[in-house]
Amino acid sequence: MRGEGYYDLLGVDRRASTSEIKSAYRQRARSAHPDAGGSPDEFQALRQAYEVLVDPLQRAAYDRALDRAAATSSPVRARRPGRKLGEDPSFTAELPVLDPDALEWWDAAREKARTGDRAAPGHAPAALLLAWLLLVVLPIMAGALAVAVWLVLASAVAIWLVRQHREIARAERAVDDEFGGTVVFGAPGSEPDQWGERLTAELLERYLTRLPGARIFHGLAWPGSVFADIDHAVLAGRRLVLIESKTWLPGHYAADEYGELWRDNRRFRGGATQLPEALDAFRALLPGAEIRGALIVYPSRTGEITTDEDFDVPAPPMTPDQFVQVIGDWLAAEPARVDVRLLRKVRAQVV
Repeated sequence: MRGEGYYDLLGVDRRASTSEIKSAYRQRARSAHPDAGGSPDEFQALRQAYEVLVDPLQRAAYDRALDRAAATSSPVRARRPGRKLGEDPSFTAELPVLDPDALEWWDAAREKARTGDRAAPGHAPAALLLAWLLLVVLPIMAGALAVAVWLVLASAVAIWLVRQHREIARAERAVDDEFGGTVVFGAPGSEPDQWGERLTAELLERYLTRLPGARIFHGLAWPGSVFADIDHAVLAGRRLVLIESKTWLPGHYAADEYGELWRDNRRFRGGATQLPEALDAFRALLPGAEIRGALIVYPSRTGEITTDEDFDVPAPPMTPDQFVQVIGDWLAAEPARVDVRLLRKVRAQVV
């Protein structure tokens, strides 16, 4: 092996965190992929470097080999920087158990689920009856001519309401025919360093599937990409949230309006996000949809994660409980209706 080998290939330091390695690989592999005009050999080399460095055991063995090679070529063996304060490969965070009574949107979601308010077709007959009473019964008292005029109007309203009811029913049948009862599309990452993505998948299914009409996606590509650029997404009606799962060292995290990340009031160099660019890409793909982003952050070793509560920036860091409260409330405000057109387009981006 010459030099730092795999580290040089990915353009990272030997002290780089798993998140940095993952981010560097995605950035370089995007241009090196054969589908993007890159070299198959270069892409394979990048993939091999990535697979070694994201696996704690393989990385440790590789580092030892580098140290042995350095010792044989130099009379003084370089001391490897300590990782005492770095990530703990044996550590895995746990999901919080939230009290439903503390979630403002939980009861409303449960009521919608109980009444089967997926696409709100059940209200159409009641609205039809009310409109008929208001437009027919009351005007009878105003005279024969008025009755004739109002009958025409009432008939038009009744026909429109019936058509609306039938259209909603057809939309529901179309969703069932095309997607069946599936509410989760794709699967979270299975590589050793992707335990954060698996935790988020469990979080989404545990809480956000309470929202009638909500659909969950794992591993979405940007339009025109062949990679799983976005870890997760949740669609409810015309509202879509794009999500990245992050495993970072304990500390206080924030983001600004430009998508820059901060840790303990300093510019954060230990991680990155593609959410600002992803938001632009999906807003172009889904005109008319409301789209926002969220970074769910888990500690990569024993310690506490805290965040600024400015969640209106493009890529706000959130703890898992903050995400469920804030994003759950935002999604629950949308009518419990499946937008088939949006569902079809988002589903097509799942890698």
